[in-house]
Amino acid sequence: MKVLIIGSGGREDALAWKISQSPLLTKLYIAPGNGGTASKGTNVALEVNDIPQIISFCQKEKIDLVVVGPELPLVLGIQDALDKEHIPCFGPNSFAAQLEGSKSFAKEIMLKTGVPTAKFQIFTDYEQALSFVQTQNFPLVIKADGLAAGKGVVIAKNPAQAKKALIDFMQNKIFGQAGEKVLIEEALVGEEVSFLAFCDGQNVTYLPSSQDHKRIGEHDTGPNTGGMGAYSPAPILADKDLEYIGNIVIKPIINELQKQGHPFVGILYAGLMLTSEGPKVLEYNVRFGDPECQPLMLRLKTDLLEIIQACLTQKLNHIQMEIDPKSALCVVIAAKGYPQKYPKGMEISGLDKVKNLSDVIIFHAGTKQENGKYYTNGGRVLNVTALGKNLIEAKKKAYEAAKRISFPNMYYRKDIGDKGIAKLEKN
Repeated sequence: MKVLIIGSGGREDALAWKISQSPLLTKLYIAPGNGGTASKGTNVALEVNDIPQIISFCQKEKIDLVVVGPELPLVLGIQDALDKEHIPCFGPNSFAAQLEGSKSFAKEIMLKTGVPTAKFQIFTDYEQALSFVQTQNFPLVIKADGLAAGKGVVIAKNPAQAKKALIDFMQNKIFGQAGEKVLIEEALVGEEVSFLAFCDGQNVTYLPSSQDHKRIGEHDTGPNTGGMGAYSPAPILADKDLEYIGNIVIKPIINELQKQGHPFVGILYAGLMLTSEGPKVLEYNVRFGDPECQPLMLRLKTDLLEIIQACLTQKLNHIQMEIDPKSALCVVIAAKGYPQKYPKGMEISGLDKVKNLSDVIIFHAGTKQENGKYYTNGGRVLNVTALGKNLIEAKKKAYEAAKRISFPNMYYRKDIGDKGIAKLEKN
């Protein structure tokens, strides 16, 4: 099979790494890719949202399968456009992708199907939203309705913070159209966990749990980022509970979309808060998480292309998915200043020193390769990912590898996995 992966981050490098191991693969392209994907396939200079160009490339190169990494092309309808040209695409159509593209769409389908979630109100008028928050208890969560690269959520601790968020989203339009409609919801208390499932429209297969670390600073402080690290499994959601949780938060959505004539094919990702009242959905994503994908790919033993083929042919129930019992942990190395302003073009050294470490893989994110050297080319630069017999060992291996890498103004959190390790030690 000739396969095209869409995207340029650490998630796409992890997908390229996994897919490149498949005996079903004949040629791999990544658009636009990064410095790391270049060694696993051929990078192609295409923008992820340029659907006409992507289609003409697929036709020219006779691509057999498109695997979509980020959410934007899915929300823009890449699956629908490829489907018209009879090019198989792993990812939902634009109707189903609204689960991520519109938080109000997701909330309404949760209400309809009885999926537990936070109480909420939807506003398109700034004055109405402002007068509503003035009558509420705090903290409150304020979300931009549309796509905001994981940054369109503010947990307001008081009326002043809530007002600032509403001004930013609705008046200053810091996320453009995405903030014209806002959701205001109760702040749920508990611990977050990422729960992903392969879906073929009617059957689902659950991946093991994982936990992302969204804040830039240690002990979950500072602004939200695209994710500073992740590990799998998360001890708060054991493998034995996946089916039970899936019946509450995944199956009702899959069944409803099928009923509406828009079967969900791809990855459905539920961001959950495990509260004292049980699991509640914070949000849905319609693709692999980044950086959760990285530890999950390290643990997935089954051929990813086989699973994708089964999803596209409604045969997921015929696949026995094998998962490595070991733990995996990913540390994101970023450029100092991310998620705000940060420099680019700094030379990265030490990658050769981690090449031969066992059970450690460096997935590239914001990198580019020139004349055999690697340079930073984004905010999140590298994802150091390691396997260990448990979380403690996986963490140790990942951080030992991270210490060998350097570039000017390099930054990473030192506490990835600590929450999970504390749980293990308590038990």
